[in-house]
Amino acid sequence: MEGKNREPFASLTLYHLLKWSVVSPLLHTYFRIKIYGAEKVPRSGGLISVSNHASYFDPPILSNCIGRPVAFMAKEELFKIPVFKQGIELYGAYPVKRSSGDRTALRAALKAMESGWIAAIFLQGTRAADARITDPKRGAAWIACKAQVPLLPVSLWGTEKILTKGSSFPKPVPITVRIGDAIAPSTTSNKEDLQAVTDQCATAINSLHDLGR
Repeated sequence: MEGKNREPFASLTLYHLLKWSVVSPLLHTYFRIKIYGAEKVPRSGGLISVSNHASYFDPPILSNCIGRPVAFMAKEELFKIPVFKQGIELYGAYPVKRSSGDRTALRAALKAMESGWIAAIFLQGTRAADARITDPKRGAAWIACKAQVPLLPVSLWGTEKILTKGSSFPKPVPITVRIGDAIAPSTTSNKEDLQAVTDQCATAINSLHDLGR
């Protein structure tokens, strides 16, 4: 998506149309979602949301609960699936290569924030069966350092049960989203400082997740 400018009005209009006509009603009726800490989300300014990841449903759930338009990284393989590609792009996704340090995706995150969107990053990168973070990556801390914006820890609880092995239809399991206090970015980009901020984010998310429903 390098060099491809977002169109704020069109993007936000379609984003909110999908959010309020489809995603929000589904979350509150089918999944009986609970949201804690929504008041901790800054109303304006650059921000990176970091969370755990256990389900393909996590991006729209996260986007719906933050309260501001969210652009999130998604593995590039998903952008090769017809129709699905258009759907996730509509909901603010941009591709990232998991096998390498993808500077294009990092620049896309910075550009999204410049356009008023929150950049959302799954701290571990890949889904975890137990929804916990055991191997956090430093990418989010690096972007936060470069942009000098805070990181917002978010826990997604229960999403790993939406689609279990062998099932083809999402189950109406209860979901809980907990938003923690913002974490200041590192002032330097050396690995030790970035790792310290990354570990702080992981600890905060896992602690929120331990609170359960």
